[in-house]
Amino acid sequence: MSLIRVLLAILFPPLAVLGKGCGSFIIVFILTLCGWVPGVIAALVILNNPS
Repeated sequence: MSLIRVLLAILFPPLAVLGKGCGSFIIVFILTLCGWVPGVIAALVILNNPS
């Protein structure tokens, strides 16, 4: 997990997980619409997952 991805996950979570697939992007986007904190948490969890 690079520093740029972490900062991007904090500022705009869906953009940080764009390279992880369409499903991850949609999930994080919906969670970000519900609230900023759930989107950030989901983005950091997805970025921290090695697979």
